[in-house]
Amino acid sequence: MAITIILIFAVLFAMISVVAYYFDLGIYFVIPLALLVVLFQWLLSPSIVSMSARLRYLKKGENPFLENMVQDLAGKSGIPTPRIAVVPDKTPNAFVFGRTVSSATLAVHEGLLRQFRPEEIEAIIAHEIGHLKHKDVVIMTVASAVPLVAYIIARSFLWGGRGRRKDAGAIILVAAVSFLVYLVSQLLVLYLSRSREYFADTYSAYITGKPHNLRSALAKIAYGLSLSSKESTGLRAFYIGDPQKSKGEIKTIIRKKSEYDLDRDGVLDERELELAMEKEAKSPFGQANDLFSTHPSTFKRILLLKRIEDELDRGQFTGDIYRLI
Repeated sequence: MAITIILIFAVLFAMISVVAYYFDLGIYFVIPLALLVVLFQWLLSPSIVSMSARLRYLKKGENPFLENMVQDLAGKSGIPTPRIAVVPDKTPNAFVFGRTVSSATLAVHEGLLRQFRPEEIEAIIAHEIGHLKHKDVVIMTVASAVPLVAYIIARSFLWGGRGRRKDAGAIILVAAVSFLVYLVSQLLVLYLSRSREYFADTYSAYITGKPHNLRSALAKIAYGLSLSSKESTGLRAFYIGDPQKSKGEIKTIIRKKSEYDLDRDGVLDERELELAMEKEAKSPFGQANDLFSTHPSTFKRILLLKRIEDELDRGQFTGDIYRLI
């Protein structure tokens, strides 16, 4: 993970250096400009997320079950208890966001609270607490600003340099380099995002000691999201489950329904769905590259949790709990 973060900022610095060299701007001018963009994203993101999700913050004592669970898991993790909000959405999902860990919000969909068992909700909350424990709300906000900065610089030189004929070659070169940096850094940010999901899954398994609950929850989230007719929003990257990815995964399983419907009742029950996802994780489709996704496939996440569960059963899940990622 550290290597990925270093690479993201290395490509940004390389692009800034090219801009400063060709336009004689000085590195002391361009870097503050880039940092200003990062600062604005960091400041404005929580407000934008709140408005987009239409969430409502819980009043104290409104949902003792959820409040006690979040407080308990946050205490075990040694982090401040996040504010709790409910999103008026029937699909099962959850996410965390905020400027810092101490000012973070944990948002839970109404669909999740109504459809899932208490132990599954606990596993999902533990996953989100894992994001806070790993400071992902800060890491991903800053890291995701890098492609944005590259894109802004590329566009500004393409549009702003049209009247400067003598610098036309340099402008085109800088724009091309900036777009290349944008693509490379975007791929690195996506890889970082997928890694953070694996880390949060592992943390949930570790803090609850029951990875099978998260396995079950992830399978049900994927299925629940696949049934929604709603268009995917810009908040996809924040969620524990990616709606768009889930629809593709469930479509793959439905095509093989006869293979996975073990009791031949015409319906895939919870256990059959989970077993189907474990099997798909080992198939060529399950092993396909997630290069352009913010989330790993649910298939792969379930397979990782199964390996963790096997280690727990053997008493080997100690020391470096993230080594299986």
